[in-house]
Amino acid sequence: MNSLKKKIYDGGRISEQEALTLFSWDLPDLAKAGDTRRKIAFPKEDVGFVIDRIVNFTNVCEARCRFCAFHARADRIAPYAMADDEIVEKVKALEEAGGSQVMLQGGLSPDYGLDDFIRMVKTVRERFPNIYIHSFSPAELDYVSRKSGLPLEEVVETLKQAGLDSVPGASDILVDRVRKIACPNKISVDGWRRAIRVLAENGMKSSATMTYGMGETLEERIEHLSVIRSTQDECGNLRAFIPWSLSPANTRMSDLPPSTGIAYLKIVAIGRIFLDNIVHIQAGWLTEGMQLAQIALAAGANDMGGVLMEEVVVKATGIETRTNVEQMVHVIRNAGKTPVLRDSAYNEVKRYA
Repeated sequence: MNSLKKKIYDGGRISEQEALTLFSWDLPDLAKAGDTRRKIAFPKEDVGFVIDRIVNFTNVCEARCRFCAFHARADRIAPYAMADDEIVEKVKALEEAGGSQVMLQGGLSPDYGLDDFIRMVKTVRERFPNIYIHSFSPAELDYVSRKSGLPLEEVVETLKQAGLDSVPGASDILVDRVRKIACPNKISVDGWRRAIRVLAENGMKSSATMTYGMGETLEERIEHLSVIRSTQDECGNLRAFIPWSLSPANTRMSDLPPSTGIAYLKIVAIGRIFLDNIVHIQAGWLTEGMQLAQIALAAGANDMGGVLMEEVVVKATGIETRTNVEQMVHVIRNAGKTPVLRDSAYNEVKRYA
C-alpha cells in the first residue's frame, strides 16, 4: 500500500496536491477508498432522504448565469411571480403529502426585497409551524442586503427571527476565474464564505454544492473543495456536500460537452476523501439519474437528498428525472443499504427495515 492510500485508509487529512492525483486512480480503487472514508465519517449503513419541495416564487433574475436555463428571457421564457396564496397552496400540498421541508428560491430578482423575504417566511411559518424552512441562498441574502442597504448580519438575523431555519449553500463553483465567466453577477468566493460565516454566527446551518463541468480545470475542482473544507474548519455549519454536473443543454454554455458518469463518481469519492470534516455527501439523483446515484452510495455518498415534490430549474435544461418514496426506498435497499426517512437536521424519522 503506497503512502497516500495508507493515509486515506487511516483517516488522515490529505493535501490539495494529493487530492489532485486521485483523478488518475482507477475508479474501483478510488470508489473503495471513498467508501472507506465514508465508514470513518458515518459508520452506519443507513442512507437518508427527506420529503421536500422547492418553490421557485419567480423566474425574473438579474444574475443571468450562463449555466441557467430557467430565468426569464425575452421571447423564450415568460416571466412570472407567485402570489403568497400560491406559495401557501404548494406548502399545504407538501404537508399533506407527509413532507417536512420547503425551499423558497427566486434568485436575484429586482422585484423582491428583504420585506418580501420576511413576509414569505412569516406566512409559511405561521400557517405551517411544523414545516422546516430551508430557503434562499448566500447570493440571494447578499443581494437583498445590498438592495436594502442593511448589513448582511442584520438581514440574516431578521430572517431568522421571522422563521427561517437554514440556508442552502448554493455554491456553484467556488473559483473566481470560472465565476467571472459563468455567473459574473453573483457574489465572489469571499462573498460566499462571508455569508456562511454570518449564518454560523447566527447559529444557522447551511450546505455546500458543486456544479462542475463549466470549463474548470481539475486543479480548480480541488480549489473548490479546498474552499469548502477551510470554510467548514472555520464555521462548522455545513451539513452536507452535494455535487452535480452541469446540464449544458438549453443554456448559454451548450458548447461545453456533458460530463460523464465516471467523472461524477470520481467527484463523489474525492469529495468524501478530501472533505474530512463533512459527514453527509448526497448522491445527485436529480441530475445524474437514479442508477448513477445508486452507484455513488458505494463511492462515499450516504444520503439521497430530497424526494422533491416539484422541481423546475433542472427540468428547464431538458432533464426530467423524478422519484417518489417507494422508488427511493427500493433504490437504497438494492444498494445494500437501509433506507431512512430523515428530517432536515438528519435526524431519523422512519426506518424502512
